[in-house]
Amino acid sequence: MKSLLSLLLAAAPAWAAFEWDNVRLGGGGGFVPGIVFHPKENGLAYARTDIGGIYKLNADDSWTPITDTLASSANWGRWGVDALAIDPQNTDLVYAAVGTYTNSWDPNNGAIIRSPDRGASWTVTNLPYKVGGNMPGRGMGERLAVDPKNSNIIYFGARSGNGLWKSTDAGKTFSKVTSFTNVGTFVADPSDTTGYNSDIQGLAFVTFDSTSATTGGATSRIFVGTADNITASIYISEDAGSTWAAIPDQPRRFLPHKGVLSPEENALYVTYSDGSGPYDGTLGAVYRYNIDDGSWTNITPVSGSDLISGFGGLSVDLKNPGTLIVATLNQWWPDGQIFRSTDSGATWSRLWQWGNYPEMIKYYSMDVSKAPWIQTGFLDIDSKWLGWMIESLEIDPTDSDHWLYGTGLTVFGGHDLTNWDTVHNISIHSLADGIEETAVQDLQSAPGGSELFVAVGDVSGYTFRSASDLDTAPDVPWNNPMFSSSLSSDYAGNVPANVVRIGNGNGSPQLALSTDGGVGWALSSTVGSVYSGGKVAYSAAGDAIVWSTGNSGVVRSLNQGAFSSVASLPTGSIVVSDKRNNSYFYAASGANFYVSTNSGSSFTRTGPQGVFTAIRDIAVHPTRAGEVYLSALEGIFRSTDFGVGWTQLPGLTNTFQIALGVGSGSSWNLYAAGNGSAGLRLYGTANLGNTWTDIQGSVQTFGAIDAVRLAGSGNVAGLVYVGTNGRGVFKAQGSLPGGTPTTTSRTSLPSTRTTSTSTSSARITTSATRTTVTTVTTVTTRTTSRTSSAPSATSTGTAGHWQQCGGLNWTGPTRCDPGLTCTKQNDWYWQCL
Repeated sequence: MKSLLSLLLAAAPAWAAFEWDNVRLGGGGGFVPGIVFHPKENGLAYARTDIGGIYKLNADDSWTPITDTLASSANWGRWGVDALAIDPQNTDLVYAAVGTYTNSWDPNNGAIIRSPDRGASWTVTNLPYKVGGNMPGRGMGERLAVDPKNSNIIYFGARSGNGLWKSTDAGKTFSKVTSFTNVGTFVADPSDTTGYNSDIQGLAFVTFDSTSATTGGATSRIFVGTADNITASIYISEDAGSTWAAIPDQPRRFLPHKGVLSPEENALYVTYSDGSGPYDGTLGAVYRYNIDDGSWTNITPVSGSDLISGFGGLSVDLKNPGTLIVATLNQWWPDGQIFRSTDSGATWSRLWQWGNYPEMIKYYSMDVSKAPWIQTGFLDIDSKWLGWMIESLEIDPTDSDHWLYGTGLTVFGGHDLTNWDTVHNISIHSLADGIEETAVQDLQSAPGGSELFVAVGDVSGYTFRSASDLDTAPDVPWNNPMFSSSLSSDYAGNVPANVVRIGNGNGSPQLALSTDGGVGWALSSTVGSVYSGGKVAYSAAGDAIVWSTGNSGVVRSLNQGAFSSVASLPTGSIVVSDKRNNSYFYAASGANFYVSTNSGSSFTRTGPQGVFTAIRDIAVHPTRAGEVYLSALEGIFRSTDFGVGWTQLPGLTNTFQIALGVGSGSSWNLYAAGNGSAGLRLYGTANLGNTWTDIQGSVQTFGAIDAVRLAGSGNVAGLVYVGTNGRGVFKAQGSLPGGTPTTTSRTSLPSTRTTSTSTSSARITTSATRTTVTTVTTVTTRTTSRTSSAPSATSTGTAGHWQQCGGLNWTGPTRCDPGLTCTKQNDWYWQCL
């Protein structure tokens, strides 16, 4: 990928294609449940994420995404990866089981994907059932394994009661292994009606014993772990998978997470937890199974009152038999723990221990220079330095010093692991550079202000002051205060240094303000602890805030005063501010559009009625007062007179998020996610829809197109941002054809309860080859009564993809956009899916 700076310096042709790469956070930002090293090539490794695809490790410890081509809008679930496998005999082959949910949230069945060239290209084998890359138990594994003696044989342990599956043609087809009958019994919450926690979690891992003999050209001994804490959880085949039996005398109290072979010892090591992970687990164990005599040994590193969590991550040092490391799965306080043994688990040493309480003696140093925000946003304010949700923990089979482990935040590791055995002090580094796994909630770019504000789930948010910062990991996240998830931000158009952001927490204030472009923040002193979630809008002068909360309707604050209800807007309304006229705000709920002319104190329903099925997004022009754009199932509509008169732009329908950004010369580009000539994808126009260009291209995918977040740069020509649900923020720069808007026939919009006047004029545009005469019809609507058209504040709006639509005490919209269903997650939260 070209760097942003090289793109900025290059001379732009008449039309330049858009090339996509990531805005750099440098620290991952999400859960990495699996890492797999190849046993024959030094440093060759892959990492799987739960919602962000697969990454390949580079020689400099950075990572390269290798599944960006797979998550089209029709198959967005392929960025959820539930299992990963390499071919031990071929360094180029890599496999994965993809699919995000086993319940109705993911409409598609899962697939096994295969790459013959280390992720440069993929073939897809569709499965007749779903795969759960973001389901409970996703850190177990690996559920997918290639026979070390026969590359044509692959096993996959499925979820949902689908059992064990086998391929005999290198992954081209799969069939069920009918002789394997224990499909798993564990269900996290049988009462969960969504299917998320009530699905059978199925099989946990498949492990071949490479030291066993061959039977019919295949490895004879195979171990399979199942999520079953009632009957038996680990099964063995001695005849290459023809028959299976539960291993005698095995532990039965817990669920197995990892089953790792130590070939030189002829032993299988297993970690157990009483939960399936990645969030639960309060007890567990570690066992060693001696294959020679069939005996089990409890080698759990701690006991009694020290045993406060289950165990997840597990790896053996293949160059030093009897050396292994294990990790607590979720030891939430004060920190996770990693244990190391050099005598097959007979004794253990730990990576930290208590001194004089509350002193923690750490036998490691921590370097997060590749992602400084981890230090300022997490390590400096939390005791959990080693991390949480530690399911992936791997020693490079070719290098005993090289190790990696994934957490719920980042990937850690280093290159001096054997120092543990001598000086007992190792160097841990954040090694997730290149992994971008955040779920982006909102994007903003302020003309004359900070280049990019990124609101994200789980890790708050980030400010990039200029375009030159986009390729450098931020020094700090949004903190002081830090909201675990930030849902929305906005800037004051006439004072772009003034910024507001909101969070989604409960029981604490969730609104913060900045006066230096989003670098420093202060918690609002008047917001209280009632409001959270939703979307926020900041007036052009920065004196009024309109907040469409996720839990308490629409509220307003003036001059940082107390918030009061905006009774004229329905709960769940979309709200935005005019960026130049301080008096104007705009809102939408369902099919209705609203305007405020008094800085958000009250709103009036205006504009065309009965035209939209549901308004999905509103974009305002960053530098021109009164220019507003609406996105709906029917397409995109534009007003240049503060929402009074509207015209429909041609070319796209079924549009979702829209955004404006600086174009060439003095023009502005309009970007839209919607349905056009190339299908449902991302488009851009420099001439108000006369020409729409597919700027997504044939290679890049963004996942579900209805869930992306868009921003056009307010400062750099042709620079556009796409926020995804799991692959962070993409950026690209290019020029669009037709930079000067031309005229075309546009659809005029009727209005109810209004009087209207229409004017038509003939306009002539000239080019070097032809002269075109077109007619533009503009409909100006004037409401007969502004006050009578405002409805009461009832839940008449609709919620978009992934948004809340119900639950106990929920007062927001209970209907979803067309094509989506309001689905119960729990008693308190229903979601549009």
